[in-house]
Amino acid sequence: MSHPIILASASPRRQELLKQICISCEVMPSQIDEHVHEDEHPLNYVRRIAAEKAMAITPQAPGRLVLGADTAVVRDSQIFGKPADHDDFIDMFSQLSGQSHQVISAVCLMRGQDGSIMVSVSDVEFREIGEQEMQDYWASGEPRDKAGGYGIQGLGAMFIKKISGSYSGIMGLPLFETAELLREAGVPLLSGKSA
Repeated sequence: MSHPIILASASPRRQELLKQICISCEVMPSQIDEHVHEDEHPLNYVRRIAAEKAMAITPQAPGRLVLGADTAVVRDSQIFGKPADHDDFIDMFSQLSGQSHQVISAVCLMRGQDGSIMVSVSDVEFREIGEQEMQDYWASGEPRDKAGGYGIQGLGAMFIKKISGSYSGIMGLPLFETAELLREAGVPLLSGKSA
């Protein structure tokens, strides 16, 4: 078996982050309903979605390790997902501008019916962002497929005044938690054999 795990996500950022810790993966994106349930706490939401992504793939991969992950940008208990359109992005960024928010990332590793979940919570502080900057950032195309409408690893970094927590978690896959789950599952780390 050439790949030790299956990544239940099409995110190129998650693939890059796994490669960073010498883990190769087979990509099998899961198709699940990612709507937030009524009165669902953001922490419970990301845990549920990460688990559902992994569980959606496990029947197709008996005996294989499946990794599901989810990331949400949260301010005052409001979850900011991927912007639906330009107006949604401007509304979202107007609320994040000059404020602090949290980025919650959950990672779930499953084999069959057995699974473990870990969560990373990071604090991010944005500087004040002008309206023209928001328009220009939207025009760059970067915000469209990212929770909260920004990528810390791209142009979005220029808006970030301060972070406290996991840089990789803000990108979408907390590597400390991911490595812990893989280690507990017996996946060799730092051996170079997985790359």
